[in-house]
Amino acid sequence: MTNSRQVIAMIRSHVAGDSEQFLSIAEHIAADAVRSGKTKVADEIKEIVEAIRKAAADKRPNRPIPIGLPRGELAGLVRATYPEIHLADLVLGQDLRRRIVRLIREHRESAALEERGLEPRRKFLFSGPPGTGKSMTASAIAGELGLPLFTILLDGVITKFMGETAAKLRLVFDAMHNVRGVYFFDEVDALASRRGADNDIGEARRMLNSFLQFLEEDQSRSVIIAATNHRALLDPAIFRRFHSAFVYARPTAEEARQVLRNHLLNFKVDAFDWASIDGLTSGLSQADLVAAAEDAARDAVLDNSGVLTSEVLYRSLQDRISIHRE
Repeated sequence: MTNSRQVIAMIRSHVAGDSEQFLSIAEHIAADAVRSGKTKVADEIKEIVEAIRKAAADKRPNRPIPIGLPRGELAGLVRATYPEIHLADLVLGQDLRRRIVRLIREHRESAALEERGLEPRRKFLFSGPPGTGKSMTASAIAGELGLPLFTILLDGVITKFMGETAAKLRLVFDAMHNVRGVYFFDEVDALASRRGADNDIGEARRMLNSFLQFLEEDQSRSVIIAATNHRALLDPAIFRRFHSAFVYARPTAEEARQVLRNHLLNFKVDAFDWASIDGLTSGLSQADLVAAAEDAARDAVLDNSGVLTSEVLYRSLQDRISIHRE
């Protein structure tokens, strides 16, 4: 049932302190046991794995774990969090959700891939308009994998001094080797704009070249996600450094309704005039919809004894629309 590769992989993951990889291998062994008809053994392994995951979740610190490098060097470059959200909390298009689920499965079942000489994909590009769920997806991936989310603070990384940006990028990529996590470069076009852009200067070219080199050479086990609101601004050379690209769009009417419902769970909304509300959601991002739902909820609590009506939500959506028109 258990082969020598699995045993070796479990020992390596234990020595490395990679509990998630260790448990992933255990789950794969349980799956092999089921196929071999040894369901009792499989059930026992699954119970142990579930108990370990639950204990780990209960002990998870409220503040981010140390990043593994001197604080002074990384202070101002990285923000660390432990996301509690999961993929089920997100409203995504069917195809996009399917691809994200596959991404997560590759890392959860990495032992099965490694047995065949394969590795999970680790480098991803998210592109789409602001507020469409790119950052939330990065958080959900970290939450699903039980990994910390390290958001790269580009305003701390990018400097006007020759060579300093590359040195700071090196610190970040070194951290990926020291602490496995999801590393999120938001608005990556600040680092990776086209080399022929009008604002291109020598240091900008060096900065791009350094980022491309570090990204290509990275052999860590961390997940790297870069996000951009302006895909057309990216230098073409960056695309081949990523294993996959995901394109985000503003939600459809059906998806927009689901976003609103998800953020109004404490209110009765079934009898709402959803047809009229749907007519206002076109062109709004998920972030806009969440803000409108929260504004409507506040109005209901403060001005209407906790009762939310279609009219209140309708007015909140109109307010969000007016913001974009100003």
